[in-house]
Amino acid sequence: MSLEYQKHINAMTLEEKTSLLSGANFWNTKSIEHLSIPSIMLTDGPHGLRKQAGAADHLGLGASVAATCFPTAAALANSWDEQLIERVGQAIGAEAAANDVAVLLGPGLNIVRDPLAGRAFEYFSEDPYVAGKLAAAMVRGIQQNGVAATPKHFAVNSQEHMRMSIDEVVDERTMREIYLEGFRRVVKESDPKLIMTSYNKVNGAYANEHAHLLKDILTKEWGYSNALVTDWGGNHDRIAGLLAGSTLEMPSTNGITDNEILQAVKAGTLDEAIVDEQVNRLLQLVFKTSEIVDGAPPANLDAHHELAVDAALSSIVLLKNDANILPIIKAAKIAVIGDFAQTPRYQGAGSSLVNPTQLVSALTAFSHSDAIELTGFEPGFKRGGGKSTQLTKKAVTIAQQAEFAIVFLGLDEAKESEGIDRKTMQLPANQLSLLKEVCAVNDKVIVVLAAGGAIEMPFADDVAAIVHGSLSGQGVGKAVVDIITGRRNPSGKLAVSYPLVYSDTPTAKYFPGKELTAEHREGLYVGYRYYETAGVPVRYPFGHGLSYTTFTYSNLLVNPTGATFTITNTGNMVGAEIAQVYIHPPKTDIFRPVRELKGFIKVSLFPGESRQVTVNFDEHSFAHYNEVTHGWVVEPGEYTIEVSASVQDIRLQTKVSVATPTVASAYDKTVLAAYYSGQVKDVSDTAFEALLGRPLPPALWDRKAKLTYDDTISQLRYKGLSGRFIYGSLRFAQRALFALKKPNLANNVVFILNLPFSKLPRFSGGKISEKRVKRFLRIK
Repeated sequence: MSLEYQKHINAMTLEEKTSLLSGANFWNTKSIEHLSIPSIMLTDGPHGLRKQAGAADHLGLGASVAATCFPTAAALANSWDEQLIERVGQAIGAEAAANDVAVLLGPGLNIVRDPLAGRAFEYFSEDPYVAGKLAAAMVRGIQQNGVAATPKHFAVNSQEHMRMSIDEVVDERTMREIYLEGFRRVVKESDPKLIMTSYNKVNGAYANEHAHLLKDILTKEWGYSNALVTDWGGNHDRIAGLLAGSTLEMPSTNGITDNEILQAVKAGTLDEAIVDEQVNRLLQLVFKTSEIVDGAPPANLDAHHELAVDAALSSIVLLKNDANILPIIKAAKIAVIGDFAQTPRYQGAGSSLVNPTQLVSALTAFSHSDAIELTGFEPGFKRGGGKSTQLTKKAVTIAQQAEFAIVFLGLDEAKESEGIDRKTMQLPANQLSLLKEVCAVNDKVIVVLAAGGAIEMPFADDVAAIVHGSLSGQGVGKAVVDIITGRRNPSGKLAVSYPLVYSDTPTAKYFPGKELTAEHREGLYVGYRYYETAGVPVRYPFGHGLSYTTFTYSNLLVNPTGATFTITNTGNMVGAEIAQVYIHPPKTDIFRPVRELKGFIKVSLFPGESRQVTVNFDEHSFAHYNEVTHGWVVEPGEYTIEVSASVQDIRLQTKVSVATPTVASAYDKTVLAAYYSGQVKDVSDTAFEALLGRPLPPALWDRKAKLTYDDTISQLRYKGLSGRFIYGSLRFAQRALFALKKPNLANNVVFILNLPFSKLPRFSGGKISEKRVKRFLRIK
């Protein structure tokens, strides 16, 4: 079969072909000048362009060019607005093209399995339908400019701890229904030009060389035919990766893996046709992006800033509003308290760190507002933690003198970052202590939160209102003030559940996987699927969000193709409502969550306005993945269709009958009783092995075994005085850098600790040789 770029391939030497399959440096592909094959640039961009102007690194150490910092994925997801997110993607793509960037490394759409996951702020949701629909919108927007989007990280990237080597152990059904379904939607609905594989293993095989994931599912089943790229340093076995379908290795290895491919072809262990196919996929990416990027016009950064503000406004969630204390629409005396009001926390740390084009704090925005009288500001607490009686006293004093006390709380920059998982769901103790004292002197306390993931809120019953700003980009300061003062009606709703305490989560005993494996014992019961099925109360449920107006739902009509209903704005303010459609399946021999989201729609309405809307079902709305038939099947029976304002606020419901043949189940109800009840917080080895269909792999390192080439630097802690010294020195450096408030530098140390020895020669471009590493390991 002739390839699209067969003439180019025929004109290349074998050395030239193999050379194209790895980077020229940290961010660029190689060029071949005599064949007019240009080099293209790939760079970070989940919520804004991060093009480094100087020295390159992956975790955000080097300075980058100024670019619009939009809300992170976790914040944007709270908008539930596909059109808005497509516009954001288009703006990011335009800035990329204007800066000669051909490939944006984003969006991220892995599932937020656990609230403490370090990159929860970079991912859309705990629900695969939401993640897939919103990521597809982002991809479509980015690619409108001809720039390639790169959905990531494929697949089952659920934790940062030991991410370079951890084995995500998950049953096939859970993998299909929860962890792959969002990627399937992105492939089908947006045709991404590139997909990034993840660092981790999945059921024993590295994702980048996982033939079942990359060939059987992604390529053959879903029909994906474009290129795949490793995460930076994510290659493990280059030949195995090529055989599975991996195209481009990044960054450069200074020719080390190029030579591995070359020698494998010469030895006859790798068919040159496989190399040709991947070169063809790379050339498709190079030629189809470089044509657009060359000569792209400058981006309109002022317009993009306004879009960033609008995106923040749509992403903010009003969690609580007792007695309609908000909005503050009359001239009122307010005290603003909290360091985050003056120095915004608007994005996470790591490779997604954007250098914003402009940034206005909420404090500045309040000072320019006509709706309020700012009587004073106090930081109230030390941002990095630690008690300060003086700071607290000053904050309490201004709170006593004001009608409203607006308290800005949140997680600092070191708490949420690529490379590390959070240790706790709690806010720092000094912030909670301050808030308690403020509440003692003022009964109109409004809390504004800055955090990319769920946090515990023991104060929720003690304050009048809670505004969740999340990590909403460079426009969040103005947006928060516009929401509080009623210039804009809040419309965001949570795309993740907020449990009461961390111990309530289904993964509390399993997360993170410590050394060798991360066991997904909870199975399908991620997020609201668990809380709803097991009957566990939460602080704020999935899909929750308040408005300054009210909405009613009526006239539900349902058939197997969709649900039609009417939404009416019954209040006195323009507002947008996010209606959610859940399906409650019949009881059968198959265990399933009590309800699952299968559609949503966002509608903006004037006061008194009604609109009839339709949410369509698709081929997976009623289906589950059957491990006997290895395919998606629909069981016969009566399904309850629920139209809701949140997963717990069901407004309309009816039943629809689905007639299909019954399919056999391989489940043993006795052994898998936990999965039928949803009580999955403490699943036994026997039950999890039955779900997996195989024995559990070892979860911990063998402390007595000699280190191998595929072990990690972290394992030096168990290997003699010199090993413990090296490990201890790195951990000391990490803690010192965090203390110096340099989280990105600290996380680079974590990156090193998690690195397998096998990656040292490649990641160093040969400066650390394979022979040297193996000699060191023999000594240990």
